[in-house]
Amino acid sequence: MKKCIILAFSILLLAAITLNLTACAPTVQAADLMAGISGKTVQGKSADAKFIGNTADFALDLFKKTSSEEKNSLISPLSVLLALAMTANGADNQTLSEMEAVLGGDIGLEELNEYLFSYVRNLPNDKKSKLTVANSIWFREDKNRLTVEKDFLQKNADYYNAAAYKSPFDGQTLKDINNWVKENTDGMIEKILDQIDDDAVMYLINAIVFDAEWETVYNKANVREDSFTAIDGNKQTVDFMHSEENIYLDDGRATGFIKPYAGNKYSFVALLPNEEIAIGEYLDMLSGEGFLQTIDGAINTTVSAALPKFSYDYKIQMNDALKAMGMPQAFSPVQADFNKLGQSSRGNIYIGEVLHKTFIQVDELGTRAGAVTKVEMKDEAYIETKIVNLDRPFVYAIIDNASKLPVFIGTVMEIAD
Repeated sequence: MKKCIILAFSILLLAAITLNLTACAPTVQAADLMAGISGKTVQGKSADAKFIGNTADFALDLFKKTSSEEKNSLISPLSVLLALAMTANGADNQTLSEMEAVLGGDIGLEELNEYLFSYVRNLPNDKKSKLTVANSIWFREDKNRLTVEKDFLQKNADYYNAAAYKSPFDGQTLKDINNWVKENTDGMIEKILDQIDDDAVMYLINAIVFDAEWETVYNKANVREDSFTAIDGNKQTVDFMHSEENIYLDDGRATGFIKPYAGNKYSFVALLPNEEIAIGEYLDMLSGEGFLQTIDGAINTTVSAALPKFSYDYKIQMNDALKAMGMPQAFSPVQADFNKLGQSSRGNIYIGEVLHKTFIQVDELGTRAGAVTKVEMKDEAYIETKIVNLDRPFVYAIIDNASKLPVFIGTVMEIAD
């Protein structure tokens, strides 16, 4: 009898746990627009000097235009590039020309699709150095208002493996989108939307997760308190991780080091501007070509490195930066041309907002970083931002070792409590 009671209780407990897990699991209740649309086989194009150089220029230009002079900054150029490239597949005429020039330089969109397909597919994703990329497109379910071009969906399925959902853009859609973001950033970024505006007709979203262990992790003896001088001159007592590295950087204006992650597929790059050069001045002088030259000019020698533990998140609206980079028409309710994307009965479709969120945590074991980029499309009817001690503001990047391109790039201006 006693055994039966215990068994019955165990079954009830298991059922309760199962029900609870089901209730907590994020679900997407929107209709899948990609039903019946599978990605076609595309050839792709391997990253070459032109793609690497142009993408580095985009990365550094975007970072310089979106970094803060007073607080920590962090963007994922790759996340922004992928979200906007998906969007550009719906652009035409001058809107397309401007987006192509900003995103690819002298690389046209068709070729850029091929490059990005191969680049993302070949990014290493291992147990101890994880990097995952996810894309989704969300459309307002209103056949009398919005029609979507099938070719636009097909191209984004082919090159970006994008999931596409049709939904009523109500409270459930808000939950669906934020659940998707949370799930595809391993919980590092909780949400990308606070509300869905009446004038929003679609969202194109990219999410990236990086989670890697150091090749050589720090132990307790390597971690000691020391002083970090914040951008405002205040001294902060923080934990520094000390190590002996083997790759030294010196571009004449800054010194630094490269610290590899497990598997040697990704690395952490740190650059400390010289004492007489303010970090803002250093960033102004930094270019895509210069960044790549600094990495290529690395010296194999012993480096006594001290890296502070840090963790923070960052959010920025990129509209003004992208306009300044050369694609203003995409944001114009009157001039934007996204006829390859679809049509709205209420007026012209244009980019209402490009919002970017990031998170990073650097500690003894390694680095966790996440990024989400949201491109919000609206319609016109509803027109409405050799000793290297990193003890003061510094620039850092996470690069993939094959191309040297920054997957993430940021600054540390202060160490958050």
